[in-house]
Amino acid sequence: MGIDMTQARVPGLLRRLAAILYDSVLLLGLLMLAVALLVIPYEQLVGAPFPHEEPLHRLALQAYLVLVVGAFFAFFWVRGGQTLGMRSWRLRVLRDDGEPLRWRHAWRRFGAAFLSLAPLGLGLLWCLLDRDGLAWHDRLSRTRLVLVAKR
Repeated sequence: MGIDMTQARVPGLLRRLAAILYDSVLLLGLLMLAVALLVIPYEQLVGAPFPHEEPLHRLALQAYLVLVVGAFFAFFWVRGGQTLGMRSWRLRVLRDDGEPLRWRHAWRRFGAAFLSLAPLGLGLLWCLLDRDGLAWHDRLSRTRLVLVAKR
Protein backbone atom coordinates (compact mmCIF):
# COMPACT_ATOMS: atom_id res chain seq x y z
CA MET A 1 0.00 0.00 0.00
CA GLY A 2 1.36 3.41 -0.98
CA ILE A 3 1.62 6.72 0.78
CA ASP A 4 -1.29 9.15 0.70
CA MET A 5 0.17 11.74 -1.66
CA THR A 6 -2.32 14.42 -0.57
CA GLN A 7 -0.61 14.43 2.84
CA ALA A 8 2.97 14.22 1.55
CA ARG A 9 5.17 17.31 1.77
CA VAL A 10 7.12 18.30 -1.33
CA PRO A 11 10.75 19.37 -0.70
CA GLY A 12 12.02 22.75 -1.81
CA LEU A 13 14.73 23.51 -4.33
CA LEU A 14 17.56 23.91 -1.78
CA ARG A 15 16.95 20.46 -0.30
CA ARG A 16 16.88 18.97 -3.81
CA LEU A 17 20.14 20.72 -4.69
CA ALA A 18 21.80 19.53 -1.48
CA ALA A 19 20.89 15.91 -2.28
CA ILE A 20 22.21 16.38 -5.83
CA LEU A 21 25.50 17.72 -4.43
CA TYR A 22 25.88 14.73 -2.07
CA ASP A 23 25.11 12.28 -4.87
CA SER A 24 27.52 14.08 -7.21
CA VAL A 25 30.41 13.36 -4.85
CA LEU A 26 29.48 9.66 -4.82
CA LEU A 27 29.01 9.64 -8.58
CA LEU A 28 32.43 11.15 -9.16
CA GLY A 29 34.06 8.17 -7.47
CA LEU A 30 31.78 5.72 -9.27
CA LEU A 31 32.53 7.29 -12.66
CA MET A 32 36.28 7.18 -11.99
CA LEU A 33 35.95 3.47 -11.21
CA ALA A 34 33.78 2.89 -14.30
CA VAL A 35 36.35 4.56 -16.56
CA ALA A 36 39.18 2.58 -14.97
CA LEU A 37 37.26 -0.68 -15.51
CA LEU A 38 36.96 0.18 -19.19
CA VAL A 39 40.28 1.86 -19.98
CA ILE A 40 42.72 -0.36 -18.07
CA PRO A 41 41.59 -3.66 -19.65
CA TYR A 42 41.48 -1.97 -23.07
CA GLU A 43 45.03 -0.74 -22.72
CA GLN A 44 46.20 -4.14 -21.44
CA LEU A 45 44.55 -6.04 -24.30
CA VAL A 46 45.36 -3.64 -27.13
CA GLY A 47 48.70 -2.40 -25.84
CA ALA A 48 47.85 1.23 -26.64
CA PRO A 49 46.11 4.09 -24.84
CA PHE A 50 42.33 4.24 -25.06
CA PRO A 51 41.53 6.37 -28.15
CA HIS A 52 39.27 8.86 -26.37
CA GLU A 53 39.92 11.56 -28.96
CA GLU A 54 38.28 9.58 -31.77
CA PRO A 55 34.63 10.66 -32.08
CA LEU A 56 33.16 7.15 -32.07
CA HIS A 57 35.16 6.08 -29.02
CA ARG A 58 34.32 9.30 -27.21
CA LEU A 59 30.61 8.85 -27.97
CA ALA A 60 30.74 5.24 -26.77
CA LEU A 61 32.48 6.31 -23.56
CA GLN A 62 29.91 9.06 -22.95
CA ALA A 63 27.02 6.65 -23.54
CA TYR A 64 28.63 4.15 -21.16
CA LEU A 65 28.99 6.79 -18.45
CA VAL A 66 25.37 7.95 -18.89
CA LEU A 67 24.30 4.32 -18.42
CA VAL A 68 26.45 4.05 -15.28
CA VAL A 69 24.83 7.20 -13.83
CA GLY A 70 21.37 5.94 -14.80
CA ALA A 71 22.04 2.57 -13.21
CA PHE A 72 23.21 4.29 -10.01
CA PHE A 73 19.98 6.27 -9.67
CA ALA A 74 17.66 3.51 -10.89
CA PHE A 75 19.18 1.00 -8.45
CA PHE A 76 18.69 3.25 -5.43
CA TRP A 77 15.24 4.49 -6.49
CA VAL A 78 13.98 0.92 -6.95
CA ARG A 79 15.67 -0.38 -3.77
CA GLY A 80 14.05 1.95 -1.25
CA GLY A 81 13.32 5.13 -3.17
CA GLN A 82 16.40 6.98 -1.95
CA THR A 83 19.96 7.56 -3.08
CA LEU A 84 22.46 8.19 -0.31
CA GLY A 85 22.17 11.96 -0.87
CA MET A 86 18.39 11.74 -0.74
CA ARG A 87 18.57 9.74 2.50
CA SER A 88 20.81 12.40 4.06
CA TRP A 89 18.30 15.12 3.17
CA ARG A 90 15.20 13.02 4.01
CA LEU A 91 13.89 12.75 0.46
CA ARG A 92 12.17 9.78 -1.17
CA VAL A 93 10.96 9.33 -4.71
CA LEU A 94 7.57 7.71 -5.31
CA ARG A 95 5.15 7.36 -8.16
CA ASP A 96 2.26 9.84 -8.26
CA ASP A 97 -0.01 7.15 -6.76
CA GLY A 98 2.29 6.85 -3.71
CA GLU A 99 3.72 3.47 -4.72
CA PRO A 100 7.45 2.73 -4.95
CA LEU A 101 9.20 2.94 -8.30
CA ARG A 102 9.83 -0.12 -10.42
CA TRP A 103 12.65 -0.33 -12.93
CA ARG A 104 10.66 1.16 -15.80
CA HIS A 105 9.58 4.11 -13.64
CA ALA A 106 13.15 4.69 -12.45
CA TRP A 107 14.54 4.73 -16.00
CA ARG A 108 11.70 7.00 -17.14
CA ARG A 109 12.50 9.40 -14.30
CA PHE A 110 16.20 9.31 -15.14
CA GLY A 111 15.53 10.06 -18.81
CA ALA A 112 13.14 12.85 -17.90
CA ALA A 113 15.68 14.29 -15.42
CA PHE A 114 18.34 14.22 -18.13
CA LEU A 115 16.05 16.29 -20.36
CA SER A 116 15.01 18.52 -17.47
CA LEU A 117 18.57 19.41 -16.51
CA ALA A 118 19.89 19.82 -20.07
CA PRO A 119 18.58 23.38 -20.69
CA LEU A 120 20.72 24.94 -17.92
CA GLY A 121 18.71 23.21 -15.21
CA LEU A 122 15.50 25.04 -16.11
CA GLY A 123 13.46 21.89 -15.59
CA LEU A 124 14.65 21.69 -12.00
CA LEU A 125 14.16 25.41 -11.37
CA TRP A 126 10.58 24.98 -12.56
CA CYS A 127 9.72 23.61 -9.10
CA LEU A 128 9.89 27.23 -7.87
CA LEU A 129 7.01 28.17 -10.19
CA ASP A 130 4.97 24.97 -10.26
CA ARG A 131 1.76 25.06 -8.21
CA ASP A 132 2.66 21.67 -6.65
CA GLY A 133 6.41 22.33 -6.35
CA LEU A 134 7.26 19.75 -9.01
CA ALA A 135 10.11 19.86 -11.52
CA TRP A 136 9.70 18.95 -15.18
CA HIS A 137 11.07 15.46 -14.62
CA ASP A 138 8.57 14.89 -11.80
CA ARG A 139 5.72 15.73 -14.15
CA LEU A 140 7.14 13.90 -17.19
CA SER A 141 7.82 10.68 -15.29
CA ARG A 142 4.70 10.83 -13.11
CA THR A 143 6.89 10.54 -10.01
CA ARG A 144 7.67 12.98 -7.24
CA LEU A 145 9.95 13.64 -4.32
CA VAL A 146 8.44 13.67 -0.87
CA LEU A 147 9.90 14.79 2.43
CA VAL A 148 10.41 11.86 4.83
CA ALA A 149 9.44 12.46 8.45
CA LYS A 150 12.22 12.67 11.04
CA ARG A 151 12.74 9.48 13.03
